[in-house]
Amino acid sequence: YMKKTINYEDAVQELEQIVRQMENDELDIDVLCEKLKRAQTLIKMCQDKLTKTDEEIKKLLGNGEERN
Repeated sequence: YMKKTINYEDAVQELEQIVRQMENDELDIDVLCEKLKRAQTLIKMCQDKLTKTDEEIKKLLGNGEERN
């Protein structure tokens, strides 16, 4: 039911939706637990993607900056 890979934008939107639901007390305790687990997964995915992107940018820029 869920895509194997989710892009950064979708992950952020889903996180924002979870936060809104929590702020508005829309979730009962069982659902809240599931949503928190999902949020942790999404945050990790976003962090991994940002780290990977950061490393790629440093590699690209590194060619000219290694002499500094």
